[in-house]
Amino acid sequence: MMAKYRMVRTEFWKNPIVSEEMTPEDKYFYLYLLTNPHTTQIGIYKITKKQMAFDMGYSIESVHSLMERFIEHHKLIRYNPETRELAIKNWGKDNLDKGGKPVMDCILSELKEVEDHSLILYVSESIHKQDIRSLYESFYKHEEMFFCNKVREQDESDTYRTECEEMDDPLLNRHTIRGQKEKQKENEKEKQQRAFYPSIDNHPDIENAFQSNQKTEDVKEIAEFWDANGFGFTNVNAKQQLLSWLDDSSFLQPKEMILKAMNIACANNKRRLNYIVGILKNWENESLLTVEEVDSYGEAQKPVRKSRPIPVSPPLGRAIPREFELDLTAGEA
Repeated sequence: MMAKYRMVRTEFWKNPIVSEEMTPEDKYFYLYLLTNPHTTQIGIYKITKKQMAFDMGYSIESVHSLMERFIEHHKLIRYNPETRELAIKNWGKDNLDKGGKPVMDCILSELKEVEDHSLILYVSESIHKQDIRSLYESFYKHEEMFFCNKVREQDESDTYRTECEEMDDPLLNRHTIRGQKEKQKENEKEKQQRAFYPSIDNHPDIENAFQSNQKTEDVKEIAEFWDANGFGFTNVNAKQQLLSWLDDSSFLQPKEMILKAMNIACANNKRRLNYIVGILKNWENESLLTVEEVDSYGEAQKPVRKSRPIPVSPPLGRAIPREFELDLTAGEA
């Protein structure tokens, strides 16, 4: 096992991105990403936003904002919300400059644990030492070939075939979702699914096939709505974060709730991920778990309009005493 320490070079503070573009919170967050106990020798490790918030003393919302800033603005990390894996772009430049059998064995062992293999290629691009870089690339190419062959044999949906055909393009932000991980998450929501589809409880084979097809359809419908309504066709990372709500929320109708939140965002011309997530979090905080509950809650929040008395105009030249003024809201005497 490699020693548990991480190297931060003094040149860190001379980096123009750090010295000129980063806020104090950015610098603190970057140092945490480089040195926290979850880091590995390969620059790819599992961590949740909740854990980051706990370690740093920040709210989850603050961590989410910092993550978006480092992904979209600084472009220094990538994060897969499905597998909870984070990759640091320049890790190899500062931490993988020495080889040897113990180092190579450790790297190989940790690479085998990575679920999103596109992150391996992402980190490898900054590695200068050729033998280590070759290990990354060969490992990625081997896994890529295995995955594509497996998909072709199973004759999966067009979505997965297209993903295999595009794997040669390292610029695409793709997230390989392992079948085993997907199955585990589906099992976690099995009780909720049965509540909505009780007729298939006694047929596990039909149920599994139904849930798999339903999940694919839900992802497709949300992604198509995102692309067609101006949320950012190329903003793959934000789209993936939104899709994670299908599995990580407490909603009984996650797809319908996400689509409703997106419709609200469109109606208010706020086509941003954080606006949609804010709506979804508010609903969770209010324990509104279905679209019907949201609609009922909205109706209950509408103010009640009170009728006002309408005075009767007097004949020209005459004034009507106030006690004879007609109240149209009153009942008959």
